[in-house]
Amino acid sequence: MPALTPRRDSFRIPKRRRHVPEARAHVRRILKDWALDAELAHDIATVATELVTNAVRHCRVTLAEVEVVVSVRGCGVLVEVSDPDKGKAPALRPDPDPEQGGGRGLVLVAALAERWGHESRPFTKCVWAYFVIPERPC
Repeated sequence: MPALTPRRDSFRIPKRRRHVPEARAHVRRILKDWALDAELAHDIATVATELVTNAVRHCRVTLAEVEVVVSVRGCGVLVEVSDPDKGKAPALRPDPDPEQGGGRGLVLVAALAERWGHESRPFTKCVWAYFVIPERPC
């Protein structure tokens, strides 16, 4: 894998479920342009999709946009998904009910990412996930 220089790409989508696949495709294009390992790129795109889905589903601000930032940081890739609803913080449900249609997104994020978290910013809430690039020297 070629050495990745510090990079950052970002985009916004309307806060509508129909735009989630568009976000996933955009993240995949970014990672392909960066020549990232296919398996790692798949995991990152999957997590980005879960984070965007959560933002779209839970953001209570109408007519909002969701921002996605993908950047090379240190030894890995950081994915940040922000929305303008600074209300309820995301919470991992360790035993989601299989009878319900949700609750497993952050379990998947925790399983695939090296680490994840959230933070309140001046005008947004950001949920992020970090992935180590195994071949990348730090």
